[in-house]
Amino acid sequence: MAEPAWMRAAERAARTFHARTGRKPGATHSVYVILLHNVKRRDPWGLYVGQTSRDPDLRFDQHKSGYRASSAARRFGIRLLPALVAHLNPVSREESLELEATLADAFRAAGVTWVEGGH
Repeated sequence: MAEPAWMRAAERAARTFHARTGRKPGATHSVYVILLHNVKRRDPWGLYVGQTSRDPDLRFDQHKSGYRASSAARRFGIRLLPALVAHLNPVSREESLELEATLADAFRAAGVTWVEGGH
């Protein structure tokens, strides 16, 4: 599978973030990024950005099984991209919500044309 053209820019954008609450007491949440693929789109590759109190691998499995799932993650999710956010996790719940939204915006600004989640 060829890497999307914008992947390096997305990686650089993610590395600009630093967690205030990362790995501190009370840091019980994680942000995660899922690679999306839909052959019907002009640019078939995209990213889903989410946050969870669960293990991101478990949360990805929940999306794929339809449990509290984003339709984009359920239908088009290929795999997690843990390298994009490993330097941030775990964080506080409040910071995970902030990071979810700002990461989605940063990915859009970096040229990712299809970004889901981030709310």
